[in-house]
Amino acid sequence: MNTDKHGFYFSYLCLFMFICGQIFLCIFCGEILMNIIKVNSVQREEMIDITREVEYIVGESSVKEGVCILFTQHTTCGLTVNENADPHVKSDMLGFLRGLIPQFYEGFRHSEENSDAHIKSSLVGSSVTVPFQNGKLFLGRWQAIYLCEFDGVRERSVLLKII
Repeated sequence: MNTDKHGFYFSYLCLFMFICGQIFLCIFCGEILMNIIKVNSVQREEMIDITREVEYIVGESSVKEGVCILFTQHTTCGLTVNENADPHVKSDMLGFLRGLIPQFYEGFRHSEENSDAHIKSSLVGSSVTVPFQNGKLFLGRWQAIYLCEFDGVRERSVLLKII
């Protein structure tokens, strides 16, 4: 009798695993794409609008609804979504961060003179997630996606994953 009981539970466990496996396959059977956007900064600190590049990649994708995740593998730049209508927003943000965390501070021990960039990058963050539908980003009317450079001039890579 015990053998039958275990066999019964084993059958249900197999059925459960099969169903979960099918759900897992359904979730991941769609196209999952990884792209790299190269961004070249021209100043030590700047905010570079990369929205058009992201929109182009999302629009060209066969995935029509989902999210795009952007991530930078660098420790002295960040990513953010912010206003794109008034250029003063970018200069205000950079100016505030510069005043809050100056490049040269006697308490910094990092020898490359870019400790400020590491701190600013940590505050801004290294990723953003933006939903989309029918190949269009669901950004607000005045929103744009920015790479925030804190230690330029250099080339940066932004990974874009479409799910």
